[in-house]
Amino acid sequence: MATNLWVNEEHAVAYLRERETLPHRVDALEVLCELLPERVDRVLDLGTGDGVTLALVLAARPAATGIGVDFGDEMLRRARARFDGEARVAVERHDLDHPLPPIGEFDAVVSSFAIHHCAPARQRALYAEVFGLLRPGGVFVNAEHVASPTAPLHEAFLAALGRTPAQDDPSNQLVAVEQHLAWLRDLGFVDADCFWKWRELAVLAGTRPVEG
Repeated sequence: MATNLWVNEEHAVAYLRERETLPHRVDALEVLCELLPERVDRVLDLGTGDGVTLALVLAARPAATGIGVDFGDEMLRRARARFDGEARVAVERHDLDHPLPPIGEFDAVVSSFAIHHCAPARQRALYAEVFGLLRPGGVFVNAEHVASPTAPLHEAFLAALGRTPAQDDPSNQLVAVEQHLAWLRDLGFVDADCFWKWRELAVLAGTRPVEG
């Protein structure tokens, strides 16, 4: 069973310190924003962290309102501070290991480098819950840490981050791109694809079909 270090405040703060140095992270988030529907009235950010991805989405779609969910005290504190006084944003406590609460419908659901901390079975279940929250034509965009197809490629990814295998995050429960796409398609998403990838960083997206 994986060890989830994200319950520790120190682990979360360490990630925030090094986040800006992660190769191509900005590229992934740019693609995430490019894949948003033209009109977004409501957006949900899963594992919002300090709210940086939600802020980018709301900047790209200024008419939208947003909800960010996370379970860590430090991340929630920082996200609430980021959006202090911003009436169109709500930041709520929720652990993605548990089913999403009934929080209405959304035109877009996004996530960035968070869902891979859930067990694979829970990742698939979460995708199903996202499908149920999306309005017809709504889009799910997940900038995700995915599995390499071989151990040498995984070690090369770690080396590109300046890490050794001993420094790998035991919280990660990585799934191959092909499995993510199979889940999305099996659940009913259309136009599901990997729209960007660099080593173990990928942007995956799918659309809830317009009914009728």
